[in-house]
Parts: sequence; structure tokens; C-alpha cells
Amino acid sequence: MNWDQIEGKWKQFTGSAREHWGKLTDSDWETIAGKKDQLIGRIQERYGVAQADAEKQADEWSRALKHPEREGYGATRL
Repeated sequence: MNWDQIEGKWKQFTGSAREHWGKLTDSDWETIAGKKDQLIGRIQERYGVAQADAEKQADEWSRALKHPEREGYGATRL
């Protein structure tokens, strides 16, 4: 799923994202609001990973939204 779609339907995907990145706070989620760059920055900050690793995590999660059975991230089907 592309990030424009994710941002537009962010409230529907927040639960899946929260399950995947449990260290992020409520404040983080409000700041992220479906924006990929914000998510990557918060993953880097909270998990202490490099930008490339954070981008990879975000991309894998977004792909799993389209095919939840493939990645097992518990995405909600629309």
C-alpha cells in the first residue's frame, strides 16, 4: 500500500502500527499521523536504529497492509 493511502486512512491502520512498534508513545502516534518520514524518525529515535533500517521496517509494514497474511502484522482488511 502506498503512503498516500496510508495517510488518508491512518486511523484504520494505527492499531496495526501500534502492535508493530510498541515503544512509540501516544504523542509519537499523533505526530506521525500517517506520514512516512515522521514514522521513520520516531522508529530511529525509540529503537536506536539507522535510517535505512527504519525505512526498511516501515516499507515492510506498508507492504504487509496489502498482504497481511504474508508478513503477519495483523493489518485490518478494508
